[in-house]
Order: sequence, then C-alpha cells, then structure tokens
Amino acid sequence: MITFKLNGKEVQGEEGQYILQVAEKNGVEIPTLCHHKALDPAGMCRLCMVEIFDGRKTRFVTACNYPIWEGMEVHTDTQAVQDIRRLIVELLLARCPNVPVIKELAERYGIDTPRFEKEDNDCILCGLCVRICEKVGNSAISLTGRGVEIKVDTPFHIQTDVCMACGACETICPTGCIDIQKITRHKPRPLLSEWDEKLVNRPAVYIPFPQAIPQMPVIDPDACMHINTGNCGICREACESDAIDFSQEEEIIEVDVGSIILATGYDLMNPASMKQFGYGRFPNVFTSLEFERLSNATGPTGGNILIKDENGEFTKAPKSVAILHCIGSRDVNYHEYCSRVCCMYALKYAHLLKEKVGHDTAVYDFYIDQRCFGKGYEEFYKRCQEEGTTFIRGKVAEISDRAINPEEEGKLIAIAEDTLLGERLRIPVDMVILCAAMEARRDANEVGRIFGVNRGADGFFLEEHPKLGPLNTATDGVFLAGACQSPKDIPDTVAQASGAAAKALSLSTRGKVEIPSTISWIDPDICAGCQTCIGLCAYSAIEFDERRGVSVVNEALCKGCGSCSGFCPSGAAQVKHFNKKQLFAELDGMMDAVQQVGI
Repeated sequence: MITFKLNGKEVQGEEGQYILQVAEKNGVEIPTLCHHKALDPAGMCRLCMVEIFDGRKTRFVTACNYPIWEGMEVHTDTQAVQDIRRLIVELLLARCPNVPVIKELAERYGIDTPRFEKEDNDCILCGLCVRICEKVGNSAISLTGRGVEIKVDTPFHIQTDVCMACGACETICPTGCIDIQKITRHKPRPLLSEWDEKLVNRPAVYIPFPQAIPQMPVIDPDACMHINTGNCGICREACESDAIDFSQEEEIIEVDVGSIILATGYDLMNPASMKQFGYGRFPNVFTSLEFERLSNATGPTGGNILIKDENGEFTKAPKSVAILHCIGSRDVNYHEYCSRVCCMYALKYAHLLKEKVGHDTAVYDFYIDQRCFGKGYEEFYKRCQEEGTTFIRGKVAEISDRAINPEEEGKLIAIAEDTLLGERLRIPVDMVILCAAMEARRDANEVGRIFGVNRGADGFFLEEHPKLGPLNTATDGVFLAGACQSPKDIPDTVAQASGAAAKALSLSTRGKVEIPSTISWIDPDICAGCQTCIGLCAYSAIEFDERRGVSVVNEALCKGCGSCSGFCPSGAAQVKHFNKKQLFAELDGMMDAVQQVGI
C-alpha cells in the first residue's frame, strides 16, 4: 500500500491507482466530465486539476490520470485549484451555454456570464464517446479536424454501417450531445423495460425488478454485444467483484419433491387487437398495468401521473381521464368471463387521480356493472362517488382524435352511450386507461402438459372439483394457487395459496402416500417401445426408459384410467387386477352361472 496526504489527512491506496480513485474512496469530491471507471483515463476536460507537493515544489496535475506515489501531498480545494477550475468552467460555459451540467457547474463556481464569446455547441470534446466506441470494438466515430475545427464525427462525415447502433456513445455522453441516428445507418432499437411495462428503456445488464430474488443483475443475451459479436466486455472489466462469467451456460437441475404448487399467474390481454380503443396508435392510451407503473413511486415518472407530449416524453399532468372497464372481458368476441378485479382497481385509479393530480381532475368511469363484492368494497365505491368521479353506465364504442369543435382539439374523444340516460356521449379527455382482461398465460398449455393438469375452455387450469376440490388437480400432489386457475384478486389469491401450502405440508408431514391397487403396469417383456401410451396418458404418469427401451409407469401419478391398456398395440400395458386373463375369467364365471340357472 502507498501512503500519502490528501488535504492534510493520511490516506492509503494501491500501487497503480490514480488520485481520483483514492479521493472517491475517501469521500473527497473532485469534479470531472471526461472520466468513467470502465475506460482508461485521458484528462481531457481538465476539471479534475489538483495541487501536489513533492517536498520541494508545487505543481498542478489532472487527478484522473496521475498515479499516486509514496509521501506525496495532494490538495483538492486550494484557492489556486479553485481559480483553475473556475476558468475551465467559464471556457466550457462559453462553448456550451445551454448544457445543463455546465450550467450547474457555472452556478457552483459563481459564474453568471462568461467573459469569452459564446458559441452554440453541446460538445465539450471530453472524448468519452470516442473512447467507449473504441472499447466496444467498432471505432465508428473519432475526433476529426484540428484546432478550433476539432469535433466528434464519422469518417467522411456521413452515416456509417460500422456503427452497430448500440447506443454506448449516447449513454456515456455527459452533455446529451450525441444523436445516434446521425451516426449510424442502422435503425436504433431501444431495449424496453418489461418491469415498467415498456414505458422506458433499460440497459442490457439490469435487475429485472426491485423485489427480484436473488437481487442480482442479469445480462440480456439477445442484446449483449459480447455474446453476439465477441466485442465489448466492458461490464466484466468494470465489475469490481469479478462476478461476470460469459462462459456460463444453462443448466438443467433435477429435484425430487413430494408435491408441487402451480402459481404461474396470468397475462394481461394486449388490447392492440381491439382497434377501436386506439391502443398503440395514441400515445396517451394506457393499459391498467402501465398506469400502475406511472402511479408507483419506483416507476418511470417517480409516482407522478403524467401524459406524453408529441415527442413521447412524460411532461404534464392530465386534466381529464377516461377509465374503461371490461376491455376484452365479458365480451363474446374475446373472453366471455369476468376478470373480477377490474371494477375495484378502476375505482383505485379514480381515487389516485383525485389524490395525486388534483381534486379538480375530471375522471370518467365507463362501466357495464359495478361488481364491488368484497369486504369494504362497496364503501370504497361510495367514497369515489363523493370525491367527484363521474360514473357512466355504458361501453365506449371508440376512442378517436377527430375533433368536431374547438373543445376537442388536441384531445382524445371517448364516444360512448349512457344506457341509463339513453344518450350518446362525446367526452374529450387527456388520458385513457384500459382495464384489460386477465387471461391464461401463453405457456399454460405447455405447463399443463408437463404437470398433467387440464385446462378449461377459458385457458385456465382446471381444478379437481369446483366445490369439493378447488385446490387439487387431477394429478395427485399437484395443487393450484392464484390466478393460474381463474381471475382472482389479492385476498382470494392469498387464501387459496395458504390452502395449497397446507395441502402440500400435509403430504410432507405424512411422509408416505398410499397408492391405489388398481393402477396400470407395463410388461417389459412384451413392450415394443413404441411410446404410444406416453402420448395418451392424461396424467403424465408414463415415462420412457432409454436404457431398457421400454415404457415405465410412475405409480404415484397413475390413476388407473386404462387409456394406455386400451390402445397398447402389443398388449403390454394393463391395469392391475383388471388384466385380460382376469377379465376373461370373470366373464367365464359369469357365463357358467348364467348357464346353470338356465337363462
């Protein structure tokens, strides 16, 4: 370790470290615009100037690329250092007077107006974009020109095919000067955050959501340049824990368990197929989950309910909002069932709009029937009425942007019918929220096949019996919990999950399972290995033994239905106590008895 003085205090650092690194570790702030820990230091912005004393004389160096040495004295806040930084900031302010980060620095150093002639530029020539592009492995941009003509540009000053549109230069630029569309001929494809319902972008290395277990970042293999091209790998170099290993591969783990609880949840219906509501066409038409993220404190707007401007940026709060119930549910053209939760979360949204945006916000709630069935739900409905939400019984026929009067200009128009008043309505609003249907997950068919669970006409998993076995499935030891069985709200889901956990625990405490005697078995001496029985078994109770080349029955899963024995071409599959010899013997005995009585 190397020991030296930093602002009069003895500190230590490792050999090869720079002053800036040690200062950051010890909580000493040194301003910089051209430094990034993933890149080699360059000292181009000069803002990190510090004063060092070697025992004989004082000199000024850039902290980002000056290595530490034994016994040196470093001062980061002397008057001389402050004067140098003030001059550099003044020069930067003259070059880039409209850049927010430069304006903040100017305010910090007490500079109102620079003494130098102002330019209209956003680039401070820090070189971060050039160095990151080189590090990625493309070198699509570079510093071109000389003297006052120097700038960041592509070869021949035209869009280039070399650029992969990765966006690294745009992300690292401290002033927001880089416009990637002016650099590349490829169309940039932003990575949209699944957790934030694709309202904002996310990086290729990210934590899926705040409650993720384990709380660790993942790498998107489809977006990672190192995985796809072999270039880049900056994340591995920047990771201080050396935790990134690109050689890892998927691993299949087999675990023996006594019971399984299926709690795979649901998918929200994509309302883009219902063209009349304009989802995907109008930027301020949102689904319920998108609005949920907008109103959440950890969401893209920090919990502020905002609408998009013409550039797609969230800028201002809505003054009027329409909430549409039963989008895709209770509809013979899509899903005939009720999603159950829509009415209550629509009331919650109305309350949030009044609470967060303001009580003068006009909220229109279009419903078919208000199904407030839970404890305290009806009281909450009355509360929303008292807060000023306008409830209109009737479905919205169309969301349009075609204005027919000045009041509708720049608005979304909800065209609907009030069935209680018998009137046709045109209501202009700033935001539309679609309460879309809950539907079975896309992979429900595959999951059901793996675990031997049937699905109903609505696509959700079927329970053993709607009243006597609401937690069980046709496969012993496999239980259902939550919205994978049918649309449910949180209290119902918690209750069912508790019941499923108790069912699973009862099997574990018992330790053993009693298997019925009338189950199928396959004679290995006769089985031809055709595997016909595997495809016929509704309970996934038959497996194929690759070593012996025969099918084998899992006795814990078999229900003894006899489907395999009825279709087995070789007669190897039979039901215990109901094999052909026993059945024929029973028939012979029955016929003998018939003959004896003379029938």
